[in-house]
Amino acid sequence: MAEATKKTLLAVEDDQGLQRQLRWTFDGYDIHFASEHDEAIRIVNEQRPMVITLDLGLPPDPDGASEGLNLLESILTLAPETKVIVVTGNQDRDNALKAIALGAYDFCHKPFDEEAMKLIIDRAFYLAELEAENRLLSLRGQQSPLRNLITGSPEMFRICEMVEKIAKADITVLLHGASGTGKELLARALHELSPRKDGPFIAINCAAIPENLLESELYGHEKGAFTGAIKQTLGKIELASGGTLFLDEIGDLPLTLQVKLLRFLQERVIERVGGRKEIPVDVRVVSATHQDLPDCIAGGSFREDLFYRLSEITIDIPLLKDRKGDAVLLANNFLQKFARELGRPVRGLGIDAIAAIESHEWSGNVRELENKMKRAVIVCDGKRISAADLDLDMYAEEVIDLSIKAARENADKEAIQRALSHASGNISKAAKHLGISRPTFYDLVRQYGFKV
Repeated sequence: MAEATKKTLLAVEDDQGLQRQLRWTFDGYDIHFASEHDEAIRIVNEQRPMVITLDLGLPPDPDGASEGLNLLESILTLAPETKVIVVTGNQDRDNALKAIALGAYDFCHKPFDEEAMKLIIDRAFYLAELEAENRLLSLRGQQSPLRNLITGSPEMFRICEMVEKIAKADITVLLHGASGTGKELLARALHELSPRKDGPFIAINCAAIPENLLESELYGHEKGAFTGAIKQTLGKIELASGGTLFLDEIGDLPLTLQVKLLRFLQERVIERVGGRKEIPVDVRVVSATHQDLPDCIAGGSFREDLFYRLSEITIDIPLLKDRKGDAVLLANNFLQKFARELGRPVRGLGIDAIAAIESHEWSGNVRELENKMKRAVIVCDGKRISAADLDLDMYAEEVIDLSIKAARENADKEAIQRALSHASGNISKAAKHLGISRPTFYDLVRQYGFKV
């Protein structure tokens, strides 16, 4: 059973000695070997390996790279999602770069350093798995209102579950999150999953319309209500009747209109500007803001009673940097989208681009990432996007260790820190919290450089 859980790795290498070395080095993988073109293609068809190491010097051209480059093109035509790591001689930088331009994921020189090779392969599997998960999520969600929400993070999965649960209840929902985190996307999902899905979804940005026009936009106006009002016009609230009204950036709604909106939420009737007739409106209200409304209430810029009317349920949307793995997942999705729309031959992300994406703060969240990826697809000269294409050069040298060893060390450090905090620095109590002896605790403290 354990064997079935191993990741499949194909090594295309005709040197028997190197095959034995690779088998020993990568015994944690389900590793297969091929020594020539046809054998490699057969294994790709049968095993569908996520990652392949490819020696460019294959027969009948063992001293050149023509056969290896031909095989690379065949593999990527057959399985474009596969991550191919080419192996070359130390003096063969030109062919390595040629392979990257053809779509190889990365390259490694002979004789290879085992730890470096393991890191490259671990990263390749990590990216391949993210991309595979992305494709699966897209396939499952093609008919789902949440189909446009690409995520692999537990935080966002919980939000999706919450949206599905509350969509059918006719209650007000407040979406709180920074710009670019997907508030309107979730608002549309709430509408499409609700009994009101056949009704209109009407959105208005409360921060984008001047205060003197906003009342008319929301409530409509009668002919002659003001200069330029040449005909009766329905407002957004009335147009949304039978469906959902989405009030974006509700924190920017002027206080004078907050009073009028509160009355509507209480009475469910409106009066057009210049009108005297009360008009009943059946609408569900979903609002969104990047502001901390309790702080706004304390500062006197937002009404507390309106806040409670708008937020029968509040959903807090995390920043992109706090959604582990999502930045790379989304980047690949945008890459495929823009490459298709713009007719560009870009196939994937280079290793420096992945490091840059994982390291960047993304203050503009998903919107900033989308803009960067569109730029990168346009300016990229090869088939792999680099950190320079993303205009994120300052992060290009930063490498994130994805190995199991690093993950365990980080978990150990976090556990020690939490135990010390809970025990107020008492060593015996901290060791007891962790379920280990004092000597073992001291060993870990010395190993990770804690001061106690």
